[in-house]
Amino acid sequence: MNPDATDRQLMKLLQQNAQLTIKEMAARVNLSVTPVHDRIRKLEKEGYIERYVCLLNRRKLGKNLLVYCNITLDKQRKESFEEFNEAVGQMPEVLECCVVSGSFDYLLKIVVDDVEAYNQFYQQNLSVLKSVLHISSFFVMSQVKSTTELPLE
Repeated sequence: MNPDATDRQLMKLLQQNAQLTIKEMAARVNLSVTPVHDRIRKLEKEGYIERYVCLLNRRKLGKNLLVYCNITLDKQRKESFEEFNEAVGQMPEVLECCVVSGSFDYLLKIVVDDVEAYNQFYQQNLSVLKSVLHISSFFVMSQVKSTTELPLE
């Protein structure tokens, strides 16, 4: 199935507010409740909709420092990547971890309370990994744009 314009409209509405009722979405896309319900279930079944989440305000929770971190591994070996992947998967401070091309191996998005908390995280979690050769950290001064909405046009 390739999502049509109505499916994309429904996905856009859900990205903006997953708490909308089926009735509210039906009114916005000019369909009755049953076809909207069926379309959403089909989008879920086919994997277009992976899950529903709640986005929290990190600052209200004291997570005031956002850090991007470049990681270079010591060797380009399968074991090094596996070890690093496993370790990072256990770190709740790491919001995103991507293997990238270029002059380093990983790009991490990390959230912590403050610089002191990051220093502790850095020393106790990242720098102790055997496979890590180099770490370069970038502190976010301000966010110009932050969204979870994928473009659907």
